[in-house]
Amino acid sequence: MKIQRIFDTEAPNKSTRIIEGENSGILNWNDIRMPHMYKLYKVLLLNHWIADEIPMSKDAQQFAQLDPEERRTFKINISLLAVLDSMQTAFVGDVKRYFTDSSLEAISAIIAQQEVVHNQSYSYVLSSLVSDQEQREIFEYWKHDPVLLERNTFIADIYQEFRDNPSPQTFFKAMVADLILEGIFFYSTFAFFYNLARDQKMIATSQMVSYIQRDENQHCYFFAEVFKQLLADFPELDTQANRDYVYATIDRAVELETNWAHYTLANVRGIDLAELSEYIRHIANRRLRMLGFGNAYEGVDVNCMPWIKPFSDDALNATKTDFFEGKSRNYGKVSEDNGFDDL
Repeated sequence: MKIQRIFDTEAPNKSTRIIEGENSGILNWNDIRMPHMYKLYKVLLLNHWIADEIPMSKDAQQFAQLDPEERRTFKINISLLAVLDSMQTAFVGDVKRYFTDSSLEAISAIIAQQEVVHNQSYSYVLSSLVSDQEQREIFEYWKHDPVLLERNTFIADIYQEFRDNPSPQTFFKAMVADLILEGIFFYSTFAFFYNLARDQKMIATSQMVSYIQRDENQHCYFFAEVFKQLLADFPELDTQANRDYVYATIDRAVELETNWAHYTLANVRGIDLAELSEYIRHIANRRLRMLGFGNAYEGVDVNCMPWIKPFSDDALNATKTDFFEGKSRNYGKVSEDNGFDDL
């Protein structure tokens, strides 16, 4: 695949294809190939938030009062999130180089910056709760835990294939992997933090997680739209083999996410693993529909864990105040116009 040129005087401002196309390199938001991307651009700008503005003093007091299993699971899941968002920062940078569409390149720059904010937030949380030495150990944990390493390498191998051999086919696979990382692999971890929050534990951390979830939902929307446009630009990719790949890869992701949930949450009070397994399949169906595919799993049309809903970002922003502390915030309000996804 070719890398987008800095500028090309012979090419149109409106791109001819999202990859392997012609594009001048000049961005005019009123003349783009996918006009709805301008709406997403504005939404992403509204989502600005800074981890350090969320006070962690109450969480620091409560952390020592959590039971040992809750503390262990908290640290393991922070390690998971740090790995996923570090991987995602690198991946978005790779994808950005090959977009032959200035609007998509611009949105990728914002998404990459948000992934950096997510990763810094995990450092901020841990620095408020544990010693520097323990923080370093937590950030090393992913290298040694076989269950965590298996699920991380599953995505990393697909991303690495695109980095090593960029082509429309490896780009196709990477888009599927992205929807898995941002749209499936976070969700048992989100459930853990929201489960703490409904017991009035670690509220600030859960608030931060809700902002991260909102960002990831909109990143999913972006890459799903890119995926569908890719098939329109390269109809030769719309084969039965590739469709089978989508279902098989997402099914494997559901298996890995379910294994992770059972591995880390089996002894956490308040989590029903049967419900959580159903919830993961429910989320996977939604990701498939975002890609333009049909459901893979039956009997999971309804969110079987509705208790999560009050801790989602939609609830946080419904009154444009901090849901937990009533503190006015300047973060963007989610509405029907800019809420591309929910729980």
